[in-house]
Amino acid sequence: METKEKTARLYRMVMPDHLCPYGLKAKDLLEREGYEVEDHHLTSKEETEAFKGEHEVETTPQAWIAGERVGGYDDLLVFFDRRSEDEDDTSYQPIVALFSVAMLLTLAFHWASTRSWDPELLPDFVATSMALLALQKLGDVEAFSTSFLNYDLLARRWVRYAKLYPFGELLAGVLMLANTLPFLSAPIALFIGTVGATSVVKAVYIDRRELKCACVGGNSNVPLGFVSLTENLMMITMGLWTLV
Repeated sequence: METKEKTARLYRMVMPDHLCPYGLKAKDLLEREGYEVEDHHLTSKEETEAFKGEHEVETTPQAWIAGERVGGYDDLLVFFDRRSEDEDDTSYQPIVALFSVAMLLTLAFHWASTRSWDPELLPDFVATSMALLALQKLGDVEAFSTSFLNYDLLARRWVRYAKLYPFGELLAGVLMLANTLPFLSAPIALFIGTVGATSVVKAVYIDRRELKCACVGGNSNVPLGFVSLTENLMMITMGLWTLV
């Protein structure tokens, strides 16, 4: 009885030119949950379409446990209580990863150059974070600008600002890291930081809108609010620090 309960049937696409990644993830998840997987390969488009028609499903992979169809990879996550059925896709993981990498890079550069942790460590961390945040936006400027236009007050009046913003953030961050041209980097950081902070406060804390943050790119699932406000406050602080 125990063996039967711990046996699962999985149907997934394994073709010469396509190996379904969700099928691999579903098989791995079942095995990690202790199931012996009867792994059935769908080796052609025709076979896959016939399978979907027979079982009245729209996607593969499909898994059965104890004779009952559970569904695809996302359904398995819900089945094993690894994801709530009504859980949305919002996540702080991208921003946590970015700030962690920024801190590690800053520590590495400081240790390599001075073999010590000098007072410039924190400002350099903020400047590195600004550069990495700009890089995320520049990966798809069009997507970023679309998301940014949902809440930025200046971009809504001058649309081109949405595409200029990441370049300004990158320039300010790099100049601050190089400790050069403060008369240029400080005003840029102060300007975009102040406009950004004002926009976030209005959208989230006054208008109570639930939006995605464009801080790590237009396709992110980071919720607008604390993270974006922190980014802008960091730029304001760095602008003032640079002037001082």
